[in-house]
Amino acid sequence: MAAGVSVKHGLLCSKARLIYGLQRKISPYSVCIQRAAEIQSVRASSSTTGDSQHTEKYCLDLVRSRDYDGFLSSLLLPEKARRSSLALRAFNVELAQVKDSVSQKTIGLMRMQFWKTAIEEIYRDEPPNQPVSTELWRAVRTHKLTKRWLLRIITEREKDLDDRAYRNLQELEAYSENTQSSLMYLLLECLGVKNVHADHAASHIGKAQGIVTCLRATPYHSSRRKVYLPMDICMLHGASQEDFIRGSREQNIRDVVYDIASQAHVHLQHARSFSHNVPAAAAPAFLPTVVLEDYLHRVRRADFDVFHKSLQNRNPLLPIQLYIRSWKKTY
Repeated sequence: MAAGVSVKHGLLCSKARLIYGLQRKISPYSVCIQRAAEIQSVRASSSTTGDSQHTEKYCLDLVRSRDYDGFLSSLLLPEKARRSSLALRAFNVELAQVKDSVSQKTIGLMRMQFWKTAIEEIYRDEPPNQPVSTELWRAVRTHKLTKRWLLRIITEREKDLDDRAYRNLQELEAYSENTQSSLMYLLLECLGVKNVHADHAASHIGKAQGIVTCLRATPYHSSRRKVYLPMDICMLHGASQEDFIRGSREQNIRDVVYDIASQAHVHLQHARSFSHNVPAAAAPAFLPTVVLEDYLHRVRRADFDVFHKSLQNRNPLLPIQLYIRSWKKTY
């Protein structure tokens, strides 16, 4: 009898503990805590998505306002490479505008050091809390981009803070190779293209782009009493820096522009000599050739007067020309 009572008492105790445990699990307080955790998780996810959209929009707006031609070219890239292309171009814009936005070289060097450190942190999966850095980190993770090209762009932009004219055309070409061509190599990586002929074409297109950019910026730089055109060609035609600062349209100034523009044209021709061996997948990266062609054609029509007002206006047909070239998959 005593044994029966003991067993019954044990069962009642176990049942009580079970009921108490269930009450704790389904208590309003526990439910509230669990619900709050779920809401916090959803909010964190939404916040991450919102941050991602913010950084993407920041890069898009920056490129659209500072590199409109590059912005149009990026929009015509395959979807898988479009966002990364905008990140790379935003990175390039950030570096390019350092020179004009600082009053002292020391400050410019500090900005460049920030980007050198940022690149190292990006490759450690610890990007700085900055929109372009965040998007660049995403591009690096997605396409396994080569760190050497990114660092080479920074190093060359840093050297350019010396704020002096190029000594000769070869120096301008070297600068263009290390900046614009490096950007081209990265765009090819975004497209998944690994081809030696595509790399050769990218090298020449980058050099042509650097030369044309130098020409296009001459009126702007001259208005700020700065001249960066190669000194050897200026000396060859007896053109002084003061002539450019005054906006001279004399024949010797036109001859300087002609020689520099001709070298850009030569690089474009060399790039096209590889076209039969370049895979079609690389063509979107070379869309900037349309922009280069357009400027060289217009400067020729202006009789190589780099200060002609027609060269300061944007070509309204450029988006259509880029689309057609994209459709043809040629460069």
